[in-house]
Amino acid sequence: MTPRTTPRLSDVSSLLRTCVGSDGRFRVGRHRPDFEVANLRKKDFISRLGQLPDGTPVWNHANFPETDIREPAADIIYEIPNPLPFRGTTFINSAWADGKAGHPEKIRMSTPPPCSLFDSLETVQPKMADKDKFRLLTALPHPLKIALAQESTDPKELCILAGLACTLVFDPGSDLPRGMGFQRNRHGKPVPDIAFPDLFEVLVNNPHLPDAYKTVMVLRPGIQGNSEIIGEYTGRNTHVFEYLRRNSYIPWGHFAANMAHDCIRYRARDLTVADMQGLRHLYYQRAYCRVAAQLDLPLPDHGNPLCVKDLETLRQAIVKALESGRGPELSFNGALWGWNFGFGAAPSGHRLHASHQMIHQQNALIPRQVEDDHGEWMPCFACGDLVTDFIRHFEKIHDKPFFDAYVEAMTHNRRTDGNDRKETSLIIHEDDHVRLFVPKAQVNEWELQVMTRSRIPHILAADTAVREALDLAIVKAVQALETLGAQMVTGIELSARFDTSCVNQHMIYSFIPRLPYAPPTFSEAQLRWISGVYPEDLARACRHIVT
Repeated sequence: MTPRTTPRLSDVSSLLRTCVGSDGRFRVGRHRPDFEVANLRKKDFISRLGQLPDGTPVWNHANFPETDIREPAADIIYEIPNPLPFRGTTFINSAWADGKAGHPEKIRMSTPPPCSLFDSLETVQPKMADKDKFRLLTALPHPLKIALAQESTDPKELCILAGLACTLVFDPGSDLPRGMGFQRNRHGKPVPDIAFPDLFEVLVNNPHLPDAYKTVMVLRPGIQGNSEIIGEYTGRNTHVFEYLRRNSYIPWGHFAANMAHDCIRYRARDLTVADMQGLRHLYYQRAYCRVAAQLDLPLPDHGNPLCVKDLETLRQAIVKALESGRGPELSFNGALWGWNFGFGAAPSGHRLHASHQMIHQQNALIPRQVEDDHGEWMPCFACGDLVTDFIRHFEKIHDKPFFDAYVEAMTHNRRTDGNDRKETSLIIHEDDHVRLFVPKAQVNEWELQVMTRSRIPHILAADTAVREALDLAIVKAVQALETLGAQMVTGIELSARFDTSCVNQHMIYSFIPRLPYAPPTFSEAQLRWISGVYPEDLARACRHIVT
């Protein structure tokens, strides 16, 4: 079952597993399976499978052929190495993708219908008393409560589930909670009285839970713990807090920019550009101030946040200090930014995505190196380092910057299936500073990326105009995916170290939705990304949304 001819690959092509050629063209492999298979089965196990409506029996004879198998033309499969080799390879099944070509309306998931257990009960037992509905809801097995908390659009039953998940405090005669019930933990500290943490977490992430419940259960500052609020952004009907996460899964702590309790955002369509500017401003501000501190540059006074103009002034001072080479070496010389948008949990208890509890984004600085258990220094990991390593290798071999070839290939893209009579562009949105596009090889069928147009390897190289363009493109990316039906999206930044000598790198943001029919399985564990849509058709569907 191997191809008839297997030409020998050059050492160069085998090392650079990228679809971006040095000639500025994308390389797309096209498998046309044509094979024979020896039949090594000894026995037949013929049985009746069932019958048609008219009583005609259905048998399984097709499963037990008498001869060897000959397949003259199986489905064409397109193999596209990711532009960045460390991200694997995409395989597009033509049989799935052809049906969507020219039909952008097919590239979306239908909106879930309203879900209400109480309404369903009315069809079985009209005028069922509220106390009986309450008793039935209380008696549901825990997995069914989880499922209802996840999918229900009925605020009334969600409020009842909230009362089962935790203790709430009400004023006499009021139906709205004014706070949470607390109890003391084994250290004597007051903690929220939550009976079922998994049910609680699913509920607080359901947009249909009334805002008053969301506020007291999860949004009010301090209700999630004692993480200090060390930054704030306000303006144009937006309000964002910055929390410090001291004991973080990210070494040396991280920062979380959360939409505040008085600015509730649970869906991407509710986000404004001002919201995104606030979330991202806190990221830029924290990263710039931390780098400036390492360079002994003046910092803003206590309690005095930076405005956009002051932020740019500080950025320019940092760039100047780094270019002069006279300052101390940066101990923390890389940035980490990520966004887990949306939440999901299965009745089995498996979490499907990280908790968002409104819109929040995380960021941190990454150390240059860490001491190992032998007392020697080893470099710390940053995903953007893999980009830097690859593009250096690409340029060394081809004597051409990788991103120059990549942009050229994107600009002159040829449709993946070769049918140039249909959509050919990968671009969704672009301005003078950034592009929002569908990557030629996606690590997810609906992956979108934002990339700087000029050689801006990290956020210290991004001036005010570039930062604003990035913020806008990020909003467009997530709103487009949500409009297509994505409910959970992971966003990451791929950027260079602040003091890198690799000036030809472009900053990339990748947005990867979690799709219900594409769980991570053995293919994905091997970096084989299976897709059923051509990237050009996805780009067309998204362009229709953002324009």
